[in-house]
Amino acid sequence: MVRIGRYVLGSVLVGYGTLHILGRQAGSTMGERRRRMPGDELVALPQILTNHAITVEARPADVWPWLTQMGWHLGGYYTPEWVDRAFFPQNWPSLDHLDPALQRDLKVGDTIPDGPPGTAEFVVAEVDAPHTLVLHSTTHLPPRWRERFGADLDWTWSFRLIELRGGGSRLQLRVRGRMAPWWLTATYVATIIPADYVMAGGMLHGIKQRVESAAPPKSSGRSPLAALNVSLQ
Repeated sequence: MVRIGRYVLGSVLVGYGTLHILGRQAGSTMGERRRRMPGDELVALPQILTNHAITVEARPADVWPWLTQMGWHLGGYYTPEWVDRAFFPQNWPSLDHLDPALQRDLKVGDTIPDGPPGTAEFVVAEVDAPHTLVLHSTTHLPPRWRERFGADLDWTWSFRLIELRGGGSRLQLRVRGRMAPWWLTATYVATIIPADYVMAGGMLHGIKQRVESAAPPKSSGRSPLAALNVSLQ
């Protein structure tokens, strides 16, 4: 029994360690992880740094619209359906098509909602369509955590699209974050980084699948923008 217990424990630790590695770098090359990306300067000396990437058989201009309609009660984040249902039941399912009414001509200072009004949101910190989109947030913790525990989370999502020779695009997502206090950092490292293999990886695979399916744009019937006080161009 002791030997079996050790075997099980060893298997669990190996699996957890593998998820940690995948959660930090699945799909990305060493060159992509080492290369500077736009937005790196926004979070200096990050405690959290992950890189994910995928090849999409389409030009950056064809991938870009999917980034511009991302958001809570907008197009979603293209994660697997079971993820949407299990972890974000209050959000609408991720769209599997483009909706012209939700696509945005994003500019610096625009916001992308990541929760109900008054909660989490990203601010566009840098944009260069159709190649670069940097999102920055300091709003992903409940205000009472800051007041009671001095908790803080400062992080960025940086998307980069590079056109490949012969067609296709390389889509990379880098996440950088700093947080406090120590127990929040420890919890994030222990749980969120392994989960990012599913979340970030699922998002990129979801974008790839949707772009390559070339489904025609159509209305989704979603019109949350007035309620969210988000302006579209």
